[in-house]
Amino acid sequence: MSESNRETVLGSLRRALGRDGPVDDDTAIKLRARMVVHARNIVPKRTQLDATGLVELFETMAKQVHATVAHVSTMKDVPGAVGEYLRSENLPSEIVMAPDPTLDAAPWSDNALLEIRRGAPVEADQVSVTSAPAAVAETGTLAMYSGLDHPSTLNFMPETHVVVLPAGRVTKSYEDVWDAIRAQAADPDSGRNGQLPRTVNFVTGPSRSGDIEQTLLLGAHGPRRLHIVIVDGE
Repeated sequence: MSESNRETVLGSLRRALGRDGPVDDDTAIKLRARMVVHARNIVPKRTQLDATGLVELFETMAKQVHATVAHVSTMKDVPGAVGEYLRSENLPSEIVMAPDPTLDAAPWSDNALLEIRRGAPVEADQVSVTSAPAAVAETGTLAMYSGLDHPSTLNFMPETHVVVLPAGRVTKSYEDVWDAIRAQAADPDSGRNGQLPRTVNFVTGPSRSGDIEQTLLLGAHGPRRLHIVIVDGE
């Protein structure tokens, strides 16, 4: 954005807020302090649960928004659970998978019926498999961070999205997710060098819309199916 365009946009915002120019020094100090502190908002009381309760709440909320959920004990059980789900929905066994180290812990070669390609999806891909670095029990939401190990298009292009979620990644609230993102960026061993993910996608159930005659339509702007495999022992 050019400097002139930037000033045009900022000028429009200032007029809408009833301001003649940039904020005064005292207000600027308060705004900068707010950005540094990252104050947490109100967290719903229903999330004040132990780890098991959070997973149960997450599952309940996810099902309410038309996601399906399965449980397995360990990562060893994931390939079988994915294959079983694909068969139950009469879906193809060809999947495009995120090059995610979390998924590497599953013995995919044990399920010879699955045909796996790692990387970003193309138009012909019908099923994607990813992990999720975090989930929000409050709303049954999955948090996806873009990166080399998780192309964002895997979340949206294929009609079916299967997510492998270690149970220990279920958090109470969105505030917990953002705290984790900032902590990871600040960790010198994370490889992020202080950088936040370029994109953070919050996914709550499969894509749906009620814009046409208030009739719910799944798959309007993304996957029509979202299946979550929770790994209880992880």
